[in-house]
Amino acid sequence: MYEFGALNWTILGTYIVLTLVLGAFIGKRVTSAKDFALGDKTIPWWAIGISVVCTYVSAMSFLGGPAWSYKEGLSVIAIHLNYPLVIFFIVAVFMPFFYNNGLTSIYEYQERRFGKASRITLSFIFLIKQALSSAAVLYATAMILEFITGIDVMYCIMIVTTIALIYTVMGGMAAVIWTDVIQALILFVGAFIIIEAVWNGMPMPMTEVMVNLKEKGMTDALNTSMNLSEVTTVWAGVIAMTMFHTTVYGGNQMMVQRCMAAKSMGDAKKAMLMMGYVAFFIYFVFILLGVLFNAYYDGKEFDNGNTIILHYASEYGLPGLMGIIAAAILAASMSSLDSAFNSMATVSVADFYKRFYKPNESEEHYLKASRFFTVMWAVLIIIPAFMFATSTGSVLEVLSKAGSYFVGASFCMFVLGFYSKHITEKGLLIGVAASFIAIWYVAVATDIAWPWYCVIGVVVNAVVAYVASLATTGKQTTMHLYTVKGQQAEYARLNKPVKEDGWYVVPGKIDAPCYGLLVMFVFSLVLLWGLNEFIDNAPMLINFIRGCSFIVAVSVVGYAIYSLKRAKTTKQLVQTGQTPQQ
Repeated sequence: MYEFGALNWTILGTYIVLTLVLGAFIGKRVTSAKDFALGDKTIPWWAIGISVVCTYVSAMSFLGGPAWSYKEGLSVIAIHLNYPLVIFFIVAVFMPFFYNNGLTSIYEYQERRFGKASRITLSFIFLIKQALSSAAVLYATAMILEFITGIDVMYCIMIVTTIALIYTVMGGMAAVIWTDVIQALILFVGAFIIIEAVWNGMPMPMTEVMVNLKEKGMTDALNTSMNLSEVTTVWAGVIAMTMFHTTVYGGNQMMVQRCMAAKSMGDAKKAMLMMGYVAFFIYFVFILLGVLFNAYYDGKEFDNGNTIILHYASEYGLPGLMGIIAAAILAASMSSLDSAFNSMATVSVADFYKRFYKPNESEEHYLKASRFFTVMWAVLIIIPAFMFATSTGSVLEVLSKAGSYFVGASFCMFVLGFYSKHITEKGLLIGVAASFIAIWYVAVATDIAWPWYCVIGVVVNAVVAYVASLATTGKQTTMHLYTVKGQQAEYARLNKPVKEDGWYVVPGKIDAPCYGLLVMFVFSLVLLWGLNEFIDNAPMLINFIRGCSFIVAVSVVGYAIYSLKRAKTTKQLVQTGQTPQQ
């Protein structure tokens, strides 16, 4: 048991109190179920963007990222290479469908596109998957308290649940977003303190450390092996995990709901774009940290790899550091738990309670129901959290593997809805059932790595859904209104502007900032290649890093100038009575 001390307890206690006070303050403005789910539509896009980033960058990353890369090396980053591609697709296609139609639950889209059964199916999949994911986050956080205080992890699970539940019940989505902003600051302060300490605390010069790591294969981030049984290959990251993360961010109520709280379509897109531009760097920091720990501890085995960062913080001896680290990891976890509680309650009310049980009640009634379901889900996730407490592997990998069983069905139910002409609800649901059977068989009968479960699920789902739809209902003569082509045709028929404030509101159109994501994707590949290629040649490595930094700086300045000119042109057009939206 680590002696936490008064200073550390003060830091941790202050963070918890401030979070609860903020939740209580915001809660005074929540008067309806809509306020609880989406806030009052006054939250700035940058706050929503930070919340989007922090919701998925949880204790899974702070603890599980270093634990995974401690053993596997920088190749773990391959799983996170795809974010620019993912956000490109989500901003262009997913966001307009959800925001334009004023959806509280994004699964309402399924009913409009296919029917009631598909909405229920996808809502149920979300609730089950999110409950398991939240349980893993909860366990990871409880493990911190156990390490610090010696309190049994089972009791810690209940303590953490209670803290996150209180301010979420009080303040709803607005409290979730604003507490995430505070939590982001604490999280990244803690992360950079640790990485700076490890970097400067090596027993030999960093150049020698990196050369030794390269000789051990720890710095080769771009594993191009075609072996499907390997998890951290470039192909798994770019192909399989692109589908995985598209579902995580585009077809996940927890992620999209906060963007629905934005003032406008442009703000919703900007909030999501933030993730596309910064995610790679954030995950790179956590994964690099695990590689550096491998050098620092010389590959020493730990009983539980998820506690490596905690062991280091306790040994480092900086006054208050353990308090900051504990608050940072608790903050990271809270940003995921509060979002999960709120989104699961929203789906429970919008897709089940209001849809089937109490369809004509007042907003005050639905607010009470939302808070009831928030409490209910908080209590229910404690059960699988106890089960995760028996795991000693990377919680990040465990969580990702569990999610891979579900994402194939979710990906298809949205993407087939956006683009298919002939897929019907009956065929779609047959495809979903077939995809689960196929993934189960692959998981138990083959050694194919879990990232590919999504691809297998998508292929089986799409093929079976198409064949079953043709067999049961035949070919459709027109594109459905809630497809990309259907929406574009509707905008043209009604002569509606396809842009608002310079941002496309019709699905399938690509905004200029999205092209920067493609540049970002190529840049990340080049950066990872160069770091490994020049690691044993310090002058070349320094020049390479300088060159990369120069390219980034020029790109940022260039885009800023372009944006200012574009804004000025739009303003001039408006002043002269013209319509820049056309």
